[in-house]
Amino acid sequence: MFALVDCNNFYASCERVFQPQWEGKPVVILSNNDGCVIARSEEAKALGIPMGAPAFKYQEQFKHQKIKVFSSNYPLYGDMSSRVMSILEQYTPNVEIYSIDEAFLQFEGFDFFNLQKEGKKIRKQIQRWTGIPVSIGIAPSKALAKIANKIAKKFASKTEGVYCIDTEEKRVKALNWTAIADVWGVGCQHSKRLENIGVTNAWQFSMLPDNWVRKQMSVLGLRLKKDLQGLASIQLEEIQAPKKGIATTRSFEGTLTSFSDLEERISTFASSCAEKMRKQKSNCQTLLVFVRSDPHKKGAISYQNSCVLTLPYTSNSSILLSRYAVTGLRKIFKENIAYKKAGVIAMGLSPSDKRQLSLFENNNIKHIALMESLDQIHRRFGPYRMKLANQDLNRTWKMKQEHLSNKFTTELKEIINVK
Repeated sequence: MFALVDCNNFYASCERVFQPQWEGKPVVILSNNDGCVIARSEEAKALGIPMGAPAFKYQEQFKHQKIKVFSSNYPLYGDMSSRVMSILEQYTPNVEIYSIDEAFLQFEGFDFFNLQKEGKKIRKQIQRWTGIPVSIGIAPSKALAKIANKIAKKFASKTEGVYCIDTEEKRVKALNWTAIADVWGVGCQHSKRLENIGVTNAWQFSMLPDNWVRKQMSVLGLRLKKDLQGLASIQLEEIQAPKKGIATTRSFEGTLTSFSDLEERISTFASSCAEKMRKQKSNCQTLLVFVRSDPHKKGAISYQNSCVLTLPYTSNSSILLSRYAVTGLRKIFKENIAYKKAGVIAMGLSPSDKRQLSLFENNNIKHIALMESLDQIHRRFGPYRMKLANQDLNRTWKMKQEHLSNKFTTELKEIINVK
């Protein structure tokens, strides 16, 4: 049996754990630079606040309807997520962390356990130890566990946040209740194609011929169909696959106009990409550098451009990536532009232990030892303690965060004071 544990309104719940006065009241979380709404409490959803709503357009509504606004606090959310996941690992070693607020569990050797009771036990422990409310769906497969989780959340007053699909009757009823567009793994194009042939729910999809599903939706679609039939075909991914591309992009607090300011940011972004690659033991072959003006600024010159650069050899050296990223910036930079956003994307990733040396380029082996030392210093003393010469020593990610809460669990000086 599989279980999907999903934290309810996770970002808002994290804020409420340490500021319980906002429990039961509308809460929204804004993206980097307080740009748009990326998370909402149930109360905020009921007031009609849409996902992606630009914050500046809804300021009056926030104020009028007394909606509490928070800037995104990723150190807090990441730490709270780790705490939830560590609790789940006490129940089974078979855990797949699907996202920051979701995880799949596989129960082996639980044949004589009442999984409904086990689910309630897990939910109660997470709530007691972290303060985060969760919904749990339990079923014979991952796709069915997803549906069971939706039922647990939708009918929380009846399910008490836990729902188990453990009979054929429950499976059929759950599939008939689930619209085809809401099935995990069925995208927009496939759902439209299925609706055109009269398939409107998950049960109808599960009854389609195998040959048709495989032809129209590939072997992945066939696995999904088997999963919905209760035949576990989509297994846990206990080890997360390395990313195929790594990006560091940011919108600036204000706008930047000088090349030197943009150069410092691009160098920092490239170094960040390099550090992320070293963590997953990857090198890149290609860099994409882009810049963009502020599309919302009236009267400003509209400009956006990008540049792709191929490295002479695959690398994860902050020095090499920074040098090439700045070279790309020189090619696309224009004077008299108010730049609002820029970024670096590392592409063509390959394992660092399979790097092929070039006979004709200056592949500086000393960079490897230097980067290892740099990473050790950052692990010991914290990030951004050492930087390249063209980076600002006093600047990291400077963002607009007017509604930022404390890092209650990761900064000693910001923990709650009990009086």
